[in-house]
Amino acid sequence: MYFPSCFHSVCSLLYVSIDSHTENFGPIYNYRPLVATYYIIYIIVIAFFMVNIFVGFVIVTFQNEGEQEYKNCDLDKNQRNCIEFALKAKPVRRYIPNDDRIQYQVWWFVTSQLFEYTIFILIMMNTITLSMKFYRQPQPYTEWLDVLNLVFTAVFALEFVFKLAAFRFQNYFGDAWNVFDFIIVLGSFIDIVYSEVTTSSGTKGASTIISINFFRLFRVMRLIKLLARGEGIRTLLWTFIKSFQALPYVALLIVMLFFIYAVIGMQVFGRIALDDETAIHRNNNFQTFPQAILVLFRSATGEAWQDIMLDCSAREEVRCDEESDEKNPTEGCGSNFAFPYFISFYVLCSFLIINLFVAVIMDNFDYLTRDWSILGPHHLDEFVRLWSEYDPDAKGRIKHLDVVTLLRKISPPLGFGKLCPHRVACKRLVSMNMPLNSDGTVLFNATLFAVVRTSLKIKTEGNIDDANIELRHIIKQIWKRTSNKLLDQVVPPPGIEDEVTVGKFYATYLIQDYFRRFKKRKTVDRNSEPSSHMTLLAGLRILHKRGPKIKRKISGTLHESASTNNPEPSHRRNHNLFGITWPTSAALKKRYFANESVVRSTRPENRPVRPPRTYATLNKGFRDVNKAILYGFRTMHDHNPLKGKDDGDTGNEGSLKPLCFGEIYSKQTSRVVNAKESDA
Repeated sequence: MYFPSCFHSVCSLLYVSIDSHTENFGPIYNYRPLVATYYIIYIIVIAFFMVNIFVGFVIVTFQNEGEQEYKNCDLDKNQRNCIEFALKAKPVRRYIPNDDRIQYQVWWFVTSQLFEYTIFILIMMNTITLSMKFYRQPQPYTEWLDVLNLVFTAVFALEFVFKLAAFRFQNYFGDAWNVFDFIIVLGSFIDIVYSEVTTSSGTKGASTIISINFFRLFRVMRLIKLLARGEGIRTLLWTFIKSFQALPYVALLIVMLFFIYAVIGMQVFGRIALDDETAIHRNNNFQTFPQAILVLFRSATGEAWQDIMLDCSAREEVRCDEESDEKNPTEGCGSNFAFPYFISFYVLCSFLIINLFVAVIMDNFDYLTRDWSILGPHHLDEFVRLWSEYDPDAKGRIKHLDVVTLLRKISPPLGFGKLCPHRVACKRLVSMNMPLNSDGTVLFNATLFAVVRTSLKIKTEGNIDDANIELRHIIKQIWKRTSNKLLDQVVPPPGIEDEVTVGKFYATYLIQDYFRRFKKRKTVDRNSEPSSHMTLLAGLRILHKRGPKIKRKISGTLHESASTNNPEPSHRRNHNLFGITWPTSAALKKRYFANESVVRSTRPENRPVRPPRTYATLNKGFRDVNKAILYGFRTMHDHNPLKGKDDGDTGNEGSLKPLCFGEIYSKQTSRVVNAKESDA
């Protein structure tokens, strides 16, 4: 049952089991077809689930063992990878022409996004044309494909010419991708010339020293240029290369395993005679060390390893080689040791060690299932690329004023993004503790480390000196080869109080900026007070002028003399506006009881009238009062010099909002004041 679990000889074993009969009888064709159900269930449970669970266990164990080294470290794996990148990263050179204006225009063209996308589309179209060839295609169709090949070759040749004119000879060939592009273009031209020469001379490509198909490989190699384009492809390439850093240890373990089993196989199975009718023949045997390695490699892939095992076991068919040092060559040279030998080797290679490759790659591809808003090592290449715009000579330092612009160009989570306001970016730079040199520059590794530290919140809480001491200890513990000079740059040692940092500089800048804005706002407010006061008085003057008319409309008295000749006692809800006492609706209903009221009010023995108490605002019936107040405040608002500014007009707008929208306070929110106080 071990063979079916490895998907080997499943059909042959299945047919034998179906045809099987009782002991010493049979076989009978399709005697027990239900046996197939047993094999299907066994393969699903064992091969599909249990074996894969074992593989998953190997991967999880590999990852856990890798974290055991850092069990006493406060940093997780992502933080360690980002810190390692920040410590080991170096600035890259970027050629920017300064003298020649024409060269600068060409350089700007070849480095633009439009040029990159155009070349990317052409490479994809070239890929499609390479897949359009088929067997026995018509001659016109072949000629049309050749014309397309000439067009693409000419386009890529123009790309080479433009880049050579933009970067010049030394800078162009200093880039490995440019050298690769040049080799492809050169090979494509050789392919075209060689094809024309062989066609004109009537010589077939197969009869020449170098086949023409060799040069046509350069057409296919254009696909590799896609690796230099596209952020996603570069990320996958970065992960694949990152996996190779751990693969040598796994490969060394496999080499040791192959070496040990090859030596044992030579000693045990090296004297078996070669027979072309068996699995041990002239191309598959243990007689030499290279042949033994090939047999083990074939067995590790699972290709008929069970046949090799059976042909090495102790059977009558397995004879000894006549030229061996065996005393009785006619006797069998097989051994039952072949069963534990091959089974153990296949288990170790196929189920254990080979799956370590998968574990290493999956361990580096964990970012695919992680939130992309979390900073990772694959984001840091953008910082190196954009740093070269401010430091084209790769000196490792830029001006501190360029740090804000640089981080605003970098998209989150590493940078601030283009939409981040300048003041907010300055506030975030206050928390960055990279040192500021005497010439006003900041260093590459210090800036990158500060960005990583603040983004991932690595030792940023509590006392900064204690956090720096802990972080320095962790760096020296994990990355023992880190120089003290670099360590002092990225994590300043404690005790330096007067050291100037970028955070202190931008904190000072923000304080000065706030003070200037505050002073300017005060100056504008002071200059705008007289005009605001005059407009307010103008509005109140209009209200005073229209007061008697408003009073008549509210009281319902159409004749002015009716209200002036017959004064009435004031109710406590009357409002004393501009020296005029207006009756309420309750008093109006009892207007014609005024004679008795007047008599009582004029009697000398009558108690003095209590000073009326009114609400600070009018009821809904005072529409004309509202219009007058609205007119006055609208006039003041239109002449306000602070109108439209960001600062200083919030308070005015908030206070004028009820009046500008024609709102009047209700009596529940009004404040009861003394009428005498309002008169004063």
